[in-house]
Amino acid sequence: MKVLLIKDVKGLGKTGEVKEVKDGYGKNFLVGKGLAKLATNEVLNKYKADQKKQEEAKAAEIEDANALKEKLSTFKLTIKHKVGKNDSLFGAITNKEISEELKKQANLDIDKKHIVVKKAIKSVGEYNVDCKLGHAIHGTLSINVIGL
Repeated sequence: MKVLLIKDVKGLGKTGEVKEVKDGYGKNFLVGKGLAKLATNEVLNKYKADQKKQEEAKAAEIEDANALKEKLSTFKLTIKHKVGKNDSLFGAITNKEISEELKKQANLDIDKKHIVVKKAIKSVGEYNVDCKLGHAIHGTLSINVIGL
């Protein structure tokens, strides 16, 4: 009996592989537990079509992430913050604040979890912040901090 593995099965194979197994093992264990499907032409064609759609979606996501990276490299974010003595800020500028200002000023939606501030921003000046855009693509955002 031929089966298409839906999930990785230890000792048998990885997802997407077609394997020849004994009837009882295939029907009762693999298909019964949802680890595999019977490898008919219809199932194989549907699986290939799904894989192609996933690859196209991934390529579109990578293209969008690269476009966002270009936007970030050309955009300069300006943040106004209360200042104390010696141009030091009251508190620090957080990744949440950066995310909100990006949404307001550039209409770019980047989650605060994807913004990495390496060293705390506690004074007026210009800083570069790393943004994780997905699929191992990182963009650099330039921030100008102005005191009020």
